[in-house]
Amino acid sequence: MKKKAVILVSGGMDSCVTLAEALAAGFEPCLLHVNYGQRTEKRELKAFTEIADHYQIKHRLVTDIQHLVKIGGSSLTDSHIEVTKADLQNQEIPSSYVPFRNANILSIAVSWAEVIHAHAIYIGAVEEDSSGYPDCRKEFFVQYEKMVELGTKPDSKIHIKTPIITMKKFEIVKRGLELNAPLNLTWSCYQSEEKACGICDSCALRLRGFRQAEVEDPIPYLVRPVY
Repeated sequence: MKKKAVILVSGGMDSCVTLAEALAAGFEPCLLHVNYGQRTEKRELKAFTEIADHYQIKHRLVTDIQHLVKIGGSSLTDSHIEVTKADLQNQEIPSSYVPFRNANILSIAVSWAEVIHAHAIYIGAVEEDSSGYPDCRKEFFVQYEKMVELGTKPDSKIHIKTPIITMKKFEIVKRGLELNAPLNLTWSCYQSEEKACGICDSCALRLRGFRQAEVEDPIPYLVRPVY
């Protein structure tokens, strides 16, 4: 019997490739998607569903943590805060940072993993984003795993896996193609649900990744700047 893994799948490219990595590692996938009141909530859920359907995955959990909207502090959850245009040279924390989001999401994953006896939790965090998002750093996940060990039953043994955390975006694109991940079904834009805006940080990182990988990004954009 295959060991189970909870895979966090937002619907974005990074989580899709992470899912493909978990499958390649031989885990039985249990997909977790979290709606937290983000601007593109409906579009991300659509992407999640299409990715899960593509892989014919049976075990799925979709949850809502709307308290992140009430807490605010991010342009992704507060319509009064502007989603800033991409500046890939800027090392400051961008307006799109959702305070401690990954910790909130991982706590749900750990609870589910403990109940279904999963051996691992996969998350598609990337350190390339960590200059802006402190909860995307490798050290954060190392320490979080220690907390999980302390806070779960002794026989749980849940490991947090971040297989693409040291990769650049172009390497993620190439790895996704190697694994036949359905990148055409993914959605990365922070603020648009019909066509990707092309100007937010997430679009910029994605577009630059595809350009550097010398591959055409298959999703539609309102504009396609060269980053």
